[in-house]
Amino acid sequence: MAQFIQATQALRRKLGAGIVSIEKAALYAASFDSSKISFLPEAVILPRKEADIGVALALANKYGVPVTTRGRGTTLMGSAAPVQGGWVIDMLRLKRIAIDGDAGMAHVQAGATNASIQRAAEAQGWFYPPDPSSREFCTIGGNIACNAGGMHGGKYGVTRDFIVALRGFLPTGEYVEWGTATKKFSAGYNLRDLWIGSEGMLGVVTGAVLKLIPQPAARWTLLTSFRDEKQALEAALALFRQRVQPAICEFLDRESVVCAERATKTTVFPGQAGRPVILLELAGGAAEVREQKAVVLAWAKAHALAFRAAKDRAEAEQLWAVRRKCSGAMFELGDAKLNEDIVVPMKNYVKFITFLAGLKRSSGLPIPTFGHLADGNLHVNIMYHRADKAESRAAEHAVEKLMRTVVSLGGAISGEHGIGLAKTPFLRIQHRPAQVKAMQAVKQALDPRGILNPGKMFEPVRIWKFPKLAIHLPWDHK
Repeated sequence: MAQFIQATQALRRKLGAGIVSIEKAALYAASFDSSKISFLPEAVILPRKEADIGVALALANKYGVPVTTRGRGTTLMGSAAPVQGGWVIDMLRLKRIAIDGDAGMAHVQAGATNASIQRAAEAQGWFYPPDPSSREFCTIGGNIACNAGGMHGGKYGVTRDFIVALRGFLPTGEYVEWGTATKKFSAGYNLRDLWIGSEGMLGVVTGAVLKLIPQPAARWTLLTSFRDEKQALEAALALFRQRVQPAICEFLDRESVVCAERATKTTVFPGQAGRPVILLELAGGAAEVREQKAVVLAWAKAHALAFRAAKDRAEAEQLWAVRRKCSGAMFELGDAKLNEDIVVPMKNYVKFITFLAGLKRSSGLPIPTFGHLADGNLHVNIMYHRADKAESRAAEHAVEKLMRTVVSLGGAISGEHGIGLAKTPFLRIQHRPAQVKAMQAVKQALDPRGILNPGKMFEPVRIWKFPKLAIHLPWDHK
């Protein structure tokens, strides 16, 4: 602790009290993210220029101070929680955006929000597709750290697919640039992609060059309902086999729809309350959308119980209300949620939904599920009451069964949320020991003193969500 105090005093001398805060309110605000896992830091750094971060990291490396980088803290996995205290670098002052309309690129700082980048691109006729549900608040730095996706991922891809170049600082405080603002770059190892999805453990991203694409000329939205989840997923697979690639293809199971209907005080389809739905949006050139629209309408007539197309963008927004309301509305089923963003191969959709029905029965818990069918990224929400010990134990067992089953089906334990703290018990279900060892070797090479976002990803930890589970998960992947 004395060493941290000495280091913080040196930092304040170097950068000034206006950049380095030790006020209680600032420390508390930086102590947790959307996971609500809280650890107080010793100081919060609010850099006014990118070079301030290099100064802070050089001092942290000298004194051995842990450093955690954060944007808006929208991560659900504890990735931005300063588990070992130390310093938190708050990136929100670094938010410049410049659109290169000729090249179709956006030059952005890490603190710029996803939505502000999208609006700046749209103002010049361009489109930045990655769209996490928290896009109005989440920062591009956080999107890069977790390789965020969103509803457009199935057609357009995720954050990684739009990163042209990155700049920032190694844990030692040394400035680096990975790539250039060019459409081709093959000069040395691709360390740019190593930083993407590394959850701030290998370096601090201060800026990025993003690829943009032309704005879609046409959009068309269709809401469909089905008898049950199995029928809905089988129908989606039938659509994909026709080589239709929706810009968005969102699935909501019955529990998700019921919650959304109660929250919006409407019924998605009159006389069919609580039916699972698929919400589709086509986007692209006018001829492409017109051609695919005919295929989708024929598909809906053959497979859906009911369907409704939006007449214009205003009506499309009304249809999207059911999707946007479902997650928050789930808290009527319990005051606590384990929000797991798993990924399942398309060929195993039906097997997975059959498993999920059994998990609901065996756990006795509501598990509303929704997500992105075009890329297999489903959000499985295990709902329980935190004060109920039996329900808490059931939730722990359910999430372990979920992770083991996802991996056995050839899937991934996370598609866009990352590992952070909350999924540390499951990393070794996904990865063989040699794979974990290779990742740890990369961490050691770039961060030999282990100062950047320590305590994350590799070591299962005791946290309130998993008081027992964290120490009893041997690797058993076959």
